Amino acid sequence: MELDALKKAAGEFKALGATFIAISPQLQTYNRELREKKKLTFEILSDPGNQLAQLYGLKFQLPEDLREVYLKLDIDLPKYNGDDSWTLPLPTSLIIDQNGIIQHGAINADYTVRPDPEETLAALKKIVG
Repeated sequence: MELDALKKAAGEFKALGATFIAISPQLQTYNRELREKKKLTFEILSDPGNQLAQLYGLKFQLPEDLREVYLKLDIDLPKYNGDDSWTLPLPTSLIIDQNGIIQHGAINADYTVRPDPEETLAALKKIVG
């Protein structure tokens, strides 16, 4: 559902002059498959080992009990991410200007709650005037 909402919003970001990208710890192969399967109109960049997420202080490690739940649901993070760290980035939406300055951010410590693309779009509209 999140990807569908992002797909819908991506065109609006572009119309406002913004470049919309997603960043995932998944290997590029899986990002490409996801992009094709969902017919996404934006790029999904790969962040191996969550290195970028760590630089922004957004990387967290899944506890052992949650790892077991993921595996029971056939979500094999080591396979998809290409490492056995069992780390993910916190759900984050950033608006970064052309000078690399973060103009808006939405981050949730609860990894199951994603930033609303409409809220990010509203923030972008305020920034661009």
